[in-house]
Amino acid sequence: MKNVFLYLMIYAGSALMAYNIYRYVCFSRDVRKHGNWDQEQKLFNIPIMLLILFFIGYLVVGLFGKPDLVMAGILFGGSIFVFVMLLLIRRTFDRIQKNEQLEARLLAAEEASKAKTFFMSNMSHDIRTPLNAIIGYTTLANHDGVTYEEKSGYIGKIETASRQLLEIVNDVLDMSRIESGKFSLEPASVDLEDCVQEACDLVRTQLESKKIELSVSCDVSHKWVMCDKAMLDRALMNLLCNAGKFTEENGKVSLRLNEIAYGDETGSYEIRVKDTGIGMSEEFAERLFIPFERERTSTVSRIQGTGLGLAITKSIVDMMGGDITVQTEKGKGTEFTITVSFPLAEPHEENCSAEGEKISFDGKRALLVEDNMINMEIAQMLLEQAGFLIETAENGKIAVEMTAASEPGYYDVILMDVQMPVMDGYTAAQAIRDLSDPGLAGIPIIAMTANAFQEDIKKAEEVGMNGHIAKPLDIPSMKATLQQVLKNTSTYHS
Repeated sequence: MKNVFLYLMIYAGSALMAYNIYRYVCFSRDVRKHGNWDQEQKLFNIPIMLLILFFIGYLVVGLFGKPDLVMAGILFGGSIFVFVMLLLIRRTFDRIQKNEQLEARLLAAEEASKAKTFFMSNMSHDIRTPLNAIIGYTTLANHDGVTYEEKSGYIGKIETASRQLLEIVNDVLDMSRIESGKFSLEPASVDLEDCVQEACDLVRTQLESKKIELSVSCDVSHKWVMCDKAMLDRALMNLLCNAGKFTEENGKVSLRLNEIAYGDETGSYEIRVKDTGIGMSEEFAERLFIPFERERTSTVSRIQGTGLGLAITKSIVDMMGGDITVQTEKGKGTEFTITVSFPLAEPHEENCSAEGEKISFDGKRALLVEDNMINMEIAQMLLEQAGFLIETAENGKIAVEMTAASEPGYYDVILMDVQMPVMDGYTAAQAIRDLSDPGLAGIPIIAMTANAFQEDIKKAEEVGMNGHIAKPLDIPSMKATLQQVLKNTSTYHS
């Protein structure tokens, strides 16, 4: 019985030592991956040789020897000791790795904090610049003795500064949505050539004001694809506007769209945006798509921008499954190249005759639901100038009561704010849709709100609203939405 116990200790120690050898081999591999240990290579080999010799000793004693209690105890205890030591070394190494990872994260966080601090400094400047123009030109326009021509000029400059301020706010909000994972694509059938031409048309006036020549070319065989037109427009606009900002007078900007390959269901495309501007350093080009980054030069510091446009563009291209690269040289210009594949789509024809039908707003009655008095006054005046008769409600509850007390057909449309006290716009829209009278329940309702993201538009659709108008109000867009909603309503009722 005693010999059986001794041999069990020997064999258990042998198995444990074999496991120790395996653990040490794995551990040494991890250490080598973690750093350069060429000089310590021989040191790593010494323990494994000793462990193997120990293991051979176990086997010799177990198979050919006659172990006594002292020898079996020493060998078994040695195996446990080696196991514990390897475990402690592994734990120590893991802790060192975690500390290094924490240090790397801390360094990255510090770099990000520096970038955001620089961004906030730029943001303070970039926000105050258009605000200064808005406040300054408003003060000048209110002075006595200002001529009509001077006042018109001031108002035009106020509008330009307001749009610059809106672009800054949109960039910050979009970047926030991207970082929170709320940024998503809505693919639809799109004509790529039209998309490119529209983006160029939108920036052409801005470039012409700086005497910058803009050239566009498209070489595609399959122009109809499935993609998110709004997001592709945003990416192209960011690149074109960026090119315009950093190109001096009499410079050149070009956009080239080429089809580089296609299959049965997918087409691959290359979009190049090139300028003859100031270019950038190789060091900054490596950080170009990092949010809040802007090159720190005297020339760049004079140009308005948040450092978010290219980061947003990169995120859009990534979500589309594409790739964006840059080639640049100081003083010689920059070229961005987007390579992306889209599912091919069937072409569809626009109903031009339907688009040409315009509905007059004269005499149309609208219920404007808005809790902010300034917003209500602005919207009311704009709608009245378009021909509407306006009635107002300060919250959703009043709007529901006014609608329920009216006759079917009295209101042609309800323009509903979303965030309001007492009852919000979504709840009010659902309450109107639940009215027992079908003529009242079917009144067209349009969200007129600063909640302007895609998820807000979807939410408006889910509660039964017929359209969405974003604040600040874009007059042509507002009229187009009203035209579409009223046209669809009249077609439905007819």
